[in-house]
Amino acid sequence: MGMTLEQLNAADRDEFVALLDGTYEHSPWIAARAAEQRPFKTLAQLKAAMAGVVREASLDEQLGLIRAHPELAGKAMVTKRLTAESTNEQSKAGLTDCSPEEFARLQQLNAAYNARFGWPFILAVRGPRGLGLTRAQIIETFARRLENHPDFERAECLRNIHRIAEIRLNDKFGVTPVLGQQVWDWAESLAVHSDPGFKEQGQLTVTYLTEAHQACAAQLRQWMLDGGFDEANIDAVGNVVGLYRGSDPKAQRLLTGSHYDTVRNGGKYDGRLGILVPMACVRELRAQGRRLPFDLEVVGFAEEEGQRYKATFLGSSALAGHFDPAWLAQQDADGITMAEAMSAAGHAAAMPAIEALKRDASAYRGFVEVHIEQGPVLDARDLPLGVVTSINGSVRYLGEITGQASHAGTTPMGSRRDAAAAAAELVLFVEQQAAAMQDVVGTVGILNVPAGSINVIAGRCQFSLDLRATTDAARDALDGAVREALQAICQRRGLHFKLDRTMSATAAPSDPALQARWEQAVQALGLPVFRLPSGAGHDAMKLHELMPQAMLFLRGGNAGISHNPLETITADDAELCVQAFQQLLESFE
Repeated sequence: MGMTLEQLNAADRDEFVALLDGTYEHSPWIAARAAEQRPFKTLAQLKAAMAGVVREASLDEQLGLIRAHPELAGKAMVTKRLTAESTNEQSKAGLTDCSPEEFARLQQLNAAYNARFGWPFILAVRGPRGLGLTRAQIIETFARRLENHPDFERAECLRNIHRIAEIRLNDKFGVTPVLGQQVWDWAESLAVHSDPGFKEQGQLTVTYLTEAHQACAAQLRQWMLDGGFDEANIDAVGNVVGLYRGSDPKAQRLLTGSHYDTVRNGGKYDGRLGILVPMACVRELRAQGRRLPFDLEVVGFAEEEGQRYKATFLGSSALAGHFDPAWLAQQDADGITMAEAMSAAGHAAAMPAIEALKRDASAYRGFVEVHIEQGPVLDARDLPLGVVTSINGSVRYLGEITGQASHAGTTPMGSRRDAAAAAAELVLFVEQQAAAMQDVVGTVGILNVPAGSINVIAGRCQFSLDLRATTDAARDALDGAVREALQAICQRRGLHFKLDRTMSATAAPSDPALQARWEQAVQALGLPVFRLPSGAGHDAMKLHELMPQAMLFLRGGNAGISHNPLETITADDAELCVQAFQQLLESFE
């Protein structure tokens, strides 16, 4: 029998600290300060409170906490001077069974890390699911983080300390995040499917209607049926549509889901989390023999990323009634049209079948989506969940500045018409202007000097612009300022430019009523409500064209990195996400 919150809340301050002994290595001051925030209604609230104490502590206190931890496979382990908790964790990760080569490599890394940062390397070696990382994973992570900036690495150490504390608290309370582990395991199983050329390298890439893509669709459909959905089908564009019927067939449905395709060499949770979380909710409802008073429709959207064809949001566009017929004629890199790919996958590849997928907005309460944040905000604040206020509107351009190519050695600085220098000035303007405005971001992701040479002043420079904001007005203000600056830069330098708009998307503010339900769901878990905009595009922004929508973000580890193999979540965070979704469903009853 584990500890209980009732026991912890009833304890005096010293007993409270004693009950939590070992949660944070040799640092009872954290529990002592957290005791002032009682009573704790949930374990998640306790975890957040203790993380908050550390976040608000002084720099010296934070460094002291980091230095209280032992090195991995270090002297304390060899001489058996680790705490019981550290001994358990390092042994579960196999660090007590290192080969001579592995041990030597860890000692080398320990020495280099201490020399660079002045504190021991901290890693939650029991990993995102709590089972333990492999020694190879530990060594790889150690080497990668050795290259971090000291300020970033200090924060990363603290984040890992919180993860260590979370697992230790689970042990103390006898808690296992079963639902989160199921979501995590599903994501691992789905990731075995990858396109040729990437699978052989251990990389995850699933693009529209490839064999791997069709295998993912079939697997999702089977999981839905196994988990208790009343219906699960693959529609005309490859969306996997599951339906869990409610007790009132006349009631408006709730629509949810996300995409299962990936970028090239991407992560396991982008999109897929938003399918797996409601699947776990349905499985629980069926196991309990419960029906909601309304139908729950879960859609695994076939395509969102635009990797195989020059079209994005294919799956959700079909449901919104905005599938462009011209897309069917687009060709991939091998010359296969989208229509041909759809036919080969067993789909009709005809507009009448696709147009029939449009949903009747009046039949739905709205669309909700859970998604990993794909950014560092929640991770930096030690928050597992965030409520999305708006999906950013965006505009994209491809541009080119034209000057005069000339000899780098003989052309005086005042006589140059340098296209690359002008582009560099524009890059800095975009950075400075976006930083000076609220809730906007600007990026120049492509810079290219065609036929450039080391001893030739650039006569041409190609560039891209990606401008995003939480409102269309803010997006347009940034857009206008950047285009005005580009014109002024080129006029002053005697250059010409062309600028082609390649994409424009309107902002999708969250429906206030649905957003409020997400906020209530987060509060019910004992967590603070943190609101943030989404800088990335999501299927929800397409459904926004048809019905109300609102999103919930889940924290991503490794500082929220996404579209990258380092994309990660923990089973504990996934558990909270499932619980928040359950709370949302209950709020409609």
